[in-house]
Amino acid sequence: MDKCNCNNNLNSAQCGKSEFKNDNINNSLNYKPLDKFQDSKTILNSSTYESPYNIYICGVGGQGIIKTSIVIGEAAISGENGVVMSEIHGMAQRGGVVSTELKIGNSKSSIIEEGKSDLLLAFEPLEAVRAAPKANKNTAIIFNTSSIMPFNISASENPYPELSDIIENLESKSNHVFALDAEKIAKKAGHILSLNMVMLGATTAVKGFPIKKELILDSMRNNLPEKSIPINMKAFEEGFEFVKSNID
Repeated sequence: MDKCNCNNNLNSAQCGKSEFKNDNINNSLNYKPLDKFQDSKTILNSSTYESPYNIYICGVGGQGIIKTSIVIGEAAISGENGVVMSEIHGMAQRGGVVSTELKIGNSKSSIIEEGKSDLLLAFEPLEAVRAAPKANKNTAIIFNTSSIMPFNISASENPYPELSDIIENLESKSNHVFALDAEKIAKKAGHILSLNMVMLGATTAVKGFPIKKELILDSMRNNLPEKSIPINMKAFEEGFEFVKSNID
């Protein structure tokens, strides 16, 4: 896992041995391309994007990260774009780290090198900091400001960093940082579990995002429980409008 160049608080909380060298996490890492995207290989050569659009999504287990990635991936395929995707789990059911990497366009590997992400979507503040080395000055960084206390911090003397310190760290990496309280927005939309659709809406509003909004909405309808569609659609629109209203 990448190490971040943070201030002292962030260093102690994010880059300690318990975070990056925990045997339970390392032993449970699982890399795999999702089966439903295997058919996209036939589309790769005809993709409308010569260079892939790189999306790195991260957070903790239970936040709907994998579902968000599937919605994006299937929407991209509907738009006749190639997609490669991988996912990594670290004790996901216990609130461990979860991340996915997607490349939309011509690419055979889903691995995003340091400084090469076009979009970084973080469902938890500290996970945004950990993923920051994937970003560059032109990367759009969208992160949820609602924190989930990692087990290694709650059991140590290292305090959870202040939100202002996290924002400062991310803004040192990118000129396009969007911080939103997705948990609060999801609750307003009708249910906290719609948090991932808030984040998806925010993603879709970013300048240069390569998938049409209509295709994302269609993919949501195809991948989410029918009864949840009204709330999830409302959550999506709230996230979309938040970023759209804050774009320079």
